[in-house]
Amino acid sequence: MQSWCETPAGSYLLAWEREQYERAVADIFGYHALQLGLPALDSLSANRMPHRWLAHCGTGSLTADATPRPITLHTDYAALPFSEGSLDLVTLPHTLDLHPDPHAVLREVARVLAPNGKVLISGFNPMSLWGWRQRRETWWARTTREAGWHWLAQRCQPVLPADLEFISPWRLRDWLRLLNLEVEAGGGDRYGLWRPLLRSASWLHRWRWLDSAGGRWWPVLGAVYFVVAVKRVQGVRLLEPRWRRAASAAQQAAPASLVRHRRESVVSESVMASPEAPDERVTTPSRSR
Repeated sequence: MQSWCETPAGSYLLAWEREQYERAVADIFGYHALQLGLPALDSLSANRMPHRWLAHCGTGSLTADATPRPITLHTDYAALPFSEGSLDLVTLPHTLDLHPDPHAVLREVARVLAPNGKVLISGFNPMSLWGWRQRRETWWARTTREAGWHWLAQRCQPVLPADLEFISPWRLRDWLRLLNLEVEAGGGDRYGLWRPLLRSASWLHRWRWLDSAGGRWWPVLGAVYFVVAVKRVQGVRLLEPRWRRAASAAQQAAPASLVRHRRESVVSESVMASPEAPDERVTTPSRSR
């Protein structure tokens, strides 16, 4: 995946995803953030948390030019060296697509996330032109290899990395729901990249009009999806600063005193305004005999 990101299609993908991550992480506050995988993309560059890590589970060495942020952690994504509820933000740029056990990775992320912590996920959409071409070329390469036509199998290699596992956004939503990770409403999931999967940069540029048309007419058929989910825990609420709690308590106490003062003033005004009722006596005229 690291070498594929240097191709024209990879640069096209990184440009779109970099914009999505920068927009999403800019307003997320906390202390600890973690990115799992894809060192070619710095998904935490716009975040202001004091502690940010980039984890990598690959065995091969990466040069400094290939990674915008230095790798600070080598670990298995399904067994993170963090305590439960210790991270405020985790980003997964195609981490689930490349890991052999994506559900285990997502379960581990849910464990280390703090209540109301956020996880940002980007992945390839199987219901897209990219997904359709990947399935077709993978099937054709496997068929020709089994038939002994190795020369033809080498010419039909997939454009995307062969070890990718396309996870549909609907399947991902089911996994998130089981782990008490709620997709944010109003922009919690987005789609992008509607151009065909091509090897040439010039041909990719010629199909650029599909990005505006696809985003309007068939958004769910984008090649890549971007999901923002929040960890929900029942009975847990965020603690506010002491000065904010005091201000809210004063605002709640003020209306009660005003109501009592108004009630007393209204009663006093009604007593002063009403004159004493005269002593009305009913007299009956005496009958003359």
